[in-house]
Amino acid sequence: MKTKQIWANLSVQDVERTREFYSALGFRFNDGGDKGDELASFVVGDNDFVVHFFAEEIFKSERGIDSDIADLNNGNEVMFTVSADSQEDVDEWAREVENAGGTLFSEPQTVMETEPWYGCGFADPDGHKWNVFYNGG
Repeated sequence: MKTKQIWANLSVQDVERTREFYSALGFRFNDGGDKGDELASFVVGDNDFVVHFFAEEIFKSERGIDSDIADLNNGNEVMFTVSADSQEDVDEWAREVENAGGTLFSEPQTVMETEPWYGCGFADPDGHKWNVFYNGG
């Protein structure tokens, strides 16, 4: 079996708020993947990783999920990591996240003393968690 591409499907409470948040961070819209108040779709990075943000009711009904959606106030579902080009780039991500309405749960800092890793962690308005890392090595 050969996997051609992988993407993420996440649920959100407010698709427009999500669209505004990720647009402010410079995520690119996925052509044809935007459906009003039902779906905001973005491509991320050089390999065009696709992230779909579905309205909760659409996520549950169209995906056939018969259980509750994770309460991100009480735990994590997954944590995505974005690479940065420099420590200054990580610092800029942190500023832009806060300006766009996100929350930093880990301020920009050296992550491993033995390796030149520098990063931060943030949550979007729905609580989806992301890391931003620069590996200076």
